[in-house]
Amino acid sequence: MSIAILASRAQLGIEAPPVTIEVFLSGGLPRFNVVGMPETAVRESSDRVRGAIINSGLPFPRERITVSLAPADMRKTGGRFDLAIALGILCAQKAVPARSLDNTEFLGELSLNGNLRPVPGVLPAALRAGETGNAVVVPRDNAGEAALARGKVYPARTLLDVIAHLKGSRPIEAAPDARPGAADSRGPDLFEVRGQSRAKRALEIAAAGGHNLLLIGPPGTGKSMLARRLPGILPPMTDREALETAGVNSVLGHRIDLSRWRRRPFRAPHHTASAPAVVGGGSGPRPGEISRAHNGVLFLDELPEFSRHVLEVLREPLEAGVITISRAARQADFPARVQLVAAMNPCPCGYLGDTRGSCHCSRDRVTGYRSKISGPLLDRIDLRVEVGRPPVDTLRDAGAGGEGSDAVRKRVVAARSVALDRSGVCNAELDGERLEAACRIGKEGLALLDEAIERFALSVRAYHRVLRVSRTIADLAGAERVDAAHVAEALSLRALEQRGTAK
Repeated sequence: MSIAILASRAQLGIEAPPVTIEVFLSGGLPRFNVVGMPETAVRESSDRVRGAIINSGLPFPRERITVSLAPADMRKTGGRFDLAIALGILCAQKAVPARSLDNTEFLGELSLNGNLRPVPGVLPAALRAGETGNAVVVPRDNAGEAALARGKVYPARTLLDVIAHLKGSRPIEAAPDARPGAADSRGPDLFEVRGQSRAKRALEIAAAGGHNLLLIGPPGTGKSMLARRLPGILPPMTDREALETAGVNSVLGHRIDLSRWRRRPFRAPHHTASAPAVVGGGSGPRPGEISRAHNGVLFLDELPEFSRHVLEVLREPLEAGVITISRAARQADFPARVQLVAAMNPCPCGYLGDTRGSCHCSRDRVTGYRSKISGPLLDRIDLRVEVGRPPVDTLRDAGAGGEGSDAVRKRVVAARSVALDRSGVCNAELDGERLEAACRIGKEGLALLDEAIERFALSVRAYHRVLRVSRTIADLAGAERVDAAHVAEALSLRALEQRGTAK
């Protein structure tokens, strides 16, 4: 009888809790048993491990094999434990030295011929392993993302490569301890949008303060063009932000493009997307579009066409920056700190107030269309801007695009830096004492705010959001204090002008 103990990691949301793998060989009829709440893919590892060992030319024990995955009360999923189980069996047979398994964690799925296949969630596992000072052995196809953790990462192609490394006969070269530099931020340029100076100003304010934005206007006025240019004027991601975003993609099993890993994500789900697709879910559970847009932009085009349920479940993560997916057997937290940019038409036909279109919508149809967006959700959108149809001569004027993304980004980065130095967070995240300390307003500004509260019946949340936007406008202007002009612009960017009336 003999026993081997190895270390690996499970996947729970974007976390990678440690798992201790114990392999026990005992007398009795040959049997392969895996315990510790394994799901189907883990239970099936017995056949993959047997095939990989035999086809690698190694002896497979004709004894009773018991594999324990601890802790026993945590559900284990996927084929990520194959490599560790195979090494445990070989170690229990004295084919692999036990000491070589110390301070090392093993991840990887085995094919029947002994090759290692990539598994999802390697980046979070490598980060946690590095924090504990452990090395990690991963499939070669996972080497790039694992190396982002800057720990001891050994990429292997086959089971035999890992065994040779552990014996010291053919050590595996560690993956380079480096992260790619800043991503190429070039993309759709703001200069390409002709006219729309008011919408561009709102886009700059949204980028500087991290504010949510709603664009409303007839079809073809450039709402989607504007939204897709927001990532290009946002500040570059920090290492922490880039690793968080890459971790979400790693959990989903998506290959991380190291040449673009610092680029802020832009996600634009279709309005027919279900709630699990947008916010996350499934039996896994898995992150949804809002988590895939973490530290980037979530664009919802045709906002009223989304399911009411989908829009309502967005309210909590937009406020908290995290979403919790609860299932009967498990619960997982996913990051969801995004900038929401939404676009909608002013009415069902889309041409209410359009100087070149004829709207045939009744007042009741317009009211019903807009009521699809609840007040609490609308309250969480700081900036609401009407995007009208630009004049024809503007479209023909090559210089009507105004400033490009590079010039706007410089102002955004400067304003965001001021906010971070002052409060430690961007202005959209100011709350409590930090909000009061940052938003010192003169008498004229306070009087204007009081009048707006009475006239527009602003909620407490809306009042605070006006303060935050005012602070961002002041930062862009290089002003230490918030004055009446900043408050007035913030209020003007929150109200929706209606240039037409329904019949």
